[in-house]
Amino acid sequence: MSARGPLLFALMGLALACVGLFQSWQLAITILNMSLISAIMALGVNMQWGYAGLFNVGVMGFTAVGGLAVVLVAQPPVPEAWAAGGAGALLGLLLGVATILAAIVVYQRLPKGRMRGLAVFAVLAVGYFITSAVFGPATQAIEAVNPASEGYLGGLGLPVVLAWPVGALFAAGVAWMVGKVSLGLRSDYLAIATLGISEIVIAVLKFEGWMSRGVNNVTGIDRPVARPVDLQTAPWVQSLADSLGWDVQQTASVVSGLGYAGLFALVLGALIWLSERAWNSPWGRMMRAIRDNEVSARAMGKDVKQRHLAIFVLGSAVCGLAGAMMVSMDGQLTPGSYEPLRFTFLIWVMVIVGGSGNNWGAVLGGFVIWFLWVQVEPAGRWFMELVTSGMADGSDLKDHLLASASYMRLLTMGVALLLMLRFAPRGLIPER
Repeated sequence: MSARGPLLFALMGLALACVGLFQSWQLAITILNMSLISAIMALGVNMQWGYAGLFNVGVMGFTAVGGLAVVLVAQPPVPEAWAAGGAGALLGLLLGVATILAAIVVYQRLPKGRMRGLAVFAVLAVGYFITSAVFGPATQAIEAVNPASEGYLGGLGLPVVLAWPVGALFAAGVAWMVGKVSLGLRSDYLAIATLGISEIVIAVLKFEGWMSRGVNNVTGIDRPVARPVDLQTAPWVQSLADSLGWDVQQTASVVSGLGYAGLFALVLGALIWLSERAWNSPWGRMMRAIRDNEVSARAMGKDVKQRHLAIFVLGSAVCGLAGAMMVSMDGQLTPGSYEPLRFTFLIWVMVIVGGSGNNWGAVLGGFVIWFLWVQVEPAGRWFMELVTSGMADGSDLKDHLLASASYMRLLTMGVALLLMLRFAPRGLIPER
């Protein structure tokens, strides 16, 4: 990385310090933590796009899968729900998998023709009705168990940090299934497939209450760092608050946030180190060769589809890891907050603004764009109040402009992207 990179990171650190000094250190730490998670997501997308030119529009789907892993791993099991319908739900899932496998076997064994199509359809139809007869009543019984606070099977009750690699594995598994189907097609089909899978995953999280409580959300998830309310009673936190001249609540929030920042920075540092080694290895040179000219790479004997599948799985796994980290920090899974197009666009802006094909550029883009995403709305509100200060109260134009301040975020992201494409099309830290 040239001298430009450290300078830009130093300016980013200065901006965060200014937020702490002039606004709130709690806000600065929150922006830092979300920037670290966003940087990890941007790193995953950069692996797919910057390394191999794969256009993934389903980032939020893989992130949501990682978040689901936290519930399935860290939440304690609900014995009443397991007794009511746990065995039936598992049997229904096994029957569904068996139906799909049977349809595949029939498709492979029968010769091509109308009979094969009818046989596959018959297997799927019979399997569907049998699965529904077992799975439906079981899930209804599970969701009827104390639905106000439970209504789901729960998880394994393991430490929440173990859910982070599991979230990466879950996202990798989904990516493998998507990639096996769509990576042999044109790039636009991959974009359609990833967007569709993202919507399906989020719909499953919203409506399969037996697994994730659906739109009722899962709250009270164990956290890897002590909560601020638990830290307030610690003598050393109270002593630190006295020495800084802060109240105990603010000090506890900052200390808890710094704990998350340390964990997230450790994960990001490991990913950066591994990514840089891979990027500068013969494998990285091969991936760049495939990205730049697939025809020539195939002529040299490279299996382009398998290489694309590998990098697609790796990038999605990183996004799943980030999703698990985000749910761990929030302490809750809220499926309704996953908006595939909106936040996927934001991650892509991070990669493009930071510098596609450069790992450090993707990380910087995550910090810059998330900082703007948080700070633009209050700045837009202040700007609109300044512009409308001379207008009469109750003016339709004044009310409209003040109400439009919240949309400054999207406007700013679009303007930032246009400016980067015009004056620095290769990003803040471009690929060498």
